[in-house]
Amino acid sequence: MNNHLVTPYARNVTPAPVPGLPADFRWGVATAAYQIEGAAAEDGRTPSIWDTYCRTPGMVVRGENGDTACDHYHRMPDDVQLISDLSVDTYRFSLAWPRIQPGGRGPANPKGLDFYKRLLDELETRAITPWITLYHWDLPQDLEDAGGWPARDTAHRFAEYAALAYDALGDRVKHWTTLNEPWCSAMLGYAYGAQAPGRKDFGDAMSAVHHLLLGHGLASQYLRETAAAKNQDLELGITLNLGTATPETDSREDAEACRRADGLGSRIYLDPITKGAYPADIVADLALRNIELPVQDGDLEVISTPLDVLGVNFYRGTLFSGVTEEGSPLDADGLPVTRGVERDLPRTAMDWEITPTALTDLLLRLQQDYGLPTVITENGAAFDDEVTPDGEIHDADRTTYLADHIAAVADARAQGADVRGYFAWSLLDNFEWSYGYDKRFGIVRVDYETQERTLKDSAKWYRDTIRLTRDN
Repeated sequence: MNNHLVTPYARNVTPAPVPGLPADFRWGVATAAYQIEGAAAEDGRTPSIWDTYCRTPGMVVRGENGDTACDHYHRMPDDVQLISDLSVDTYRFSLAWPRIQPGGRGPANPKGLDFYKRLLDELETRAITPWITLYHWDLPQDLEDAGGWPARDTAHRFAEYAALAYDALGDRVKHWTTLNEPWCSAMLGYAYGAQAPGRKDFGDAMSAVHHLLLGHGLASQYLRETAAAKNQDLELGITLNLGTATPETDSREDAEACRRADGLGSRIYLDPITKGAYPADIVADLALRNIELPVQDGDLEVISTPLDVLGVNFYRGTLFSGVTEEGSPLDADGLPVTRGVERDLPRTAMDWEITPTALTDLLLRLQQDYGLPTVITENGAAFDDEVTPDGEIHDADRTTYLADHIAAVADARAQGADVRGYFAWSLLDNFEWSYGYDKRFGIVRVDYETQERTLKDSAKWYRDTIRLTRDN
């Protein structure tokens, strides 16, 4: 099933106040350094795993890369003005590790830090709150060469980098996120080879899971202790890509498939972060594959350093079956089947099902099981935009998508979920990882030849909806 839209989705959506969202609800847009900055070899930045991966034949569509991307490094002031024009109050962006600490070791690079200081200046001038993500997938290549995230030392190198960044910027930034989507870093990067660094070893991926979380914990400890010592205001979090797992039928096999999917996709991160322990059922599942998480004494206490907020990146919920299409409960490797089942639902250009009510379900589950305040740190959709002869982009699908998911957030709040903000992904069309420049998630179009920015209809709807909701 490869049709982008299996059933019609777009409808006429006009800006209106979103009921139930308080005056202090955060509205934002989000980006990531490698996807927009460009300037890949300027001012001391060294290669990341994505620079290397992009140059590995067959890994990225057309062999494209982030060398220029949206040229944000040189166009940053204009982009911040664009953010301001959208009436959002918060800008979530990531710091480029190889720009701040070239090679992943040693002192901070003053020129790299200067860029982010200028960015903070521009945001402050326009009264936009910065929301920093320390790691959005751009591991310095030198650290990958030394073993990458499957190696324990990388967690300590990350904590060192986090300390450099916080020491330089912590007096100006309250909101700090350690990692973006560690599932993607571990599983897509080390198990499936679908993203940088492109390795395929499930055992290495499980080691990467633990060391990513250990790095998160070590960095969190430093930020907590330093903020307290300097009497700095700190809101500390991590961002996870989370969805829902729904059984196709009421069979035991389908229930087990959902348990496994939820365990390896969500609980293996949420439980150690919030409860100080890995889920016992998943540890047992891994043992059946002769895999043991490389936990050392004290690690889980570090990983469960208290957080203030959980960032939620949501794109879809999934229907699961515990049998193959032929009815077998075991796959070709003799392992229990965990199979996603396609439904006759609208889809994005990524071929992802559109499931806004699953976001409500997810937020309620997180509230019940984990109790942390949440912010939707990413939510958005790629569609095949068309530019009209007069230069407009009437992206009704994306506008409908945003409206439905913001309504799902409001529904979750009405039912008791402590959701405090919504950040649209993404501000700009950008380098979409292994898809190169094929997929456009932006509410602002980027012409990659001229670097001209154009507000899509979705951006105008988002802007007007924010204004109406605030004024209501």
